[in-house]
Amino acid sequence: MARMHARRRGRSGSHTLTRAQHPEWAPSSDEVTALVVKLAREGLSSPEIGTHLRDCHGVPNIKLATGKSVTALMRDNGEAPKLPEDMANLMRKAVKLDEHLSANHRDIHNRRALQLTEAKIMRLARYYRRSGALPTDWRYSLNTAKLLVG
Repeated sequence: MARMHARRRGRSGSHTLTRAQHPEWAPSSDEVTALVVKLAREGLSSPEIGTHLRDCHGVPNIKLATGKSVTALMRDNGEAPKLPEDMANLMRKAVKLDEHLSANHRDIHNRRALQLTEAKIMRLARYYRRSGALPTDWRYSLNTAKLLVG
């Protein structure tokens, strides 16, 4: 599939093994759920939790182990972030680009990068408002992004 704001295609990456069921040597469903909640309370994001469980605890697939994704487990136990993670990461990127542009006024390439990043944020916000992850009156602005993620 092509990139969103570039006219080139991405490179394929590695793929996980296809498994039909959770292996018996891996930790049980209750242990995985407890680990996810513990790591979420420590402040790790859902990709970091998945990587930690894979590397340190030998859990090949959290969804096969528990029947739910990491984010769903975090939401069920009250540890989900207020903003969706992809939105928060893009907002963090926009804040850093704005800080860079305030020091480097004539950097037109990064001004364009800020415009593209904000377009992605607004597209994601429209999706999340429609799906109910954000309130319907939520609007993006760089000042609120600085307060939320800065």
